[in-house]
Order: sequence, then structure tokens, then C-alpha cells
Amino acid sequence: MRQRLLQGRFAVLRHFVVPGLALMLGIGGAFAQSGAPQNADQSGKSAAAAAEAAKENQRKTDEFAEAAHAINGPAGNPECVWLGRRVVQLMYRDDLDTAFRHLDLYDRFGCPGGHVQAAFRCLTRFLPQIDDKVANSLNNRIHACWINPNAQPQAAAAPAPAATAGSATAAPAATPAPAPATK
Repeated sequence: MRQRLLQGRFAVLRHFVVPGLALMLGIGGAFAQSGAPQNADQSGKSAAAAAEAAKENQRKTDEFAEAAHAINGPAGNPECVWLGRRVVQLMYRDDLDTAFRHLDLYDRFGCPGGHVQAAFRCLTRFLPQIDDKVANSLNNRIHACWINPNAQPQAAAAPAPAATAGSATAAPAATPAPAPATK
């Protein structure tokens, strides 16, 4: 008798579980399709983000215009500037597979491959001046090398004159480091 009563309860539950699951899936889909409501704080942030994006786009446009003005020939075309700088950046970051794929596109647009080589050579001259902690340090250097691949780094301060063996300012001879203590 008890078993029959339990089977009856499960039969009733089955009639509610299937429609309940369908209802939950439908509501979940409706919530997923509707966007989250924006409050006043988020709209203020989006206006600031839009202004920042506009400023960034203007900077990029100015860089392309500068390159077109400074470089005669196809290396100054915007598509060559964009792809070529990406190739140089990817080569710097040792992502050679992606760099070669970009280089194929660069060649397909009729851009001069020698300019990529010259810009990368220029970048290698400036390696000590590139700081990963400074924002856009690499991008700015790549752009400068793209505009002028023959750029040379500033000469470092003149080295101090070498001390002669008889002078009083000669550095003392290095002493060997003490051996670590053993137990």
C-alpha cells in the first residue's frame, strides 16, 4: 500500500517537473537576450570611454597621415603602415608564425618588404630604451622606426677615462668571495 502511495506522488510530481523545467529554460533564455539595465553611473562611464576612444582614433589617424607625409611610395600607405608595424611588433615579441602570416598580407597589398626589415633593424638598435612598464613605449618606438628606419640612438654619456696602473684612483683588485660555510 505504501509503495502504491509513493508511486502516486511521483506521478503527480512528474506532471509538474516537465512544465517547470520548460518554464525555467524559457525564462533563462529571456533574461539572456535582454541587456542589463544601465544606470546613470554606467552611462557617465560610457561617455568618458567614448571620448577616450575618439581621442585614440584621432591619434591613429594622425600617425597614418604623418607616415604618408614622411614616406614616399607604398610604405606610406595606411594599409602598409598598419600591417608593417604589426609585423615588426610581432617579430619583437617572438611571435614569428603570426608575423609571417601578417607579412603575407603585407606582400599581397604590394607593400615593400625591405621597409619591414629596415624598421626591425632600427628597433633592435633601440632595445635598451624600450621599457615594458611604460605605456606605448614599444608602439611609439616602432612608429618612429617606421617613419625613419635610419634613426640612431642617442650616444650614451662619454665613458670615464680609464685609470692608469700608477694612479691613486685605480680600483683595488677584486678579492675572491668567501666560501659558503659548511656544517
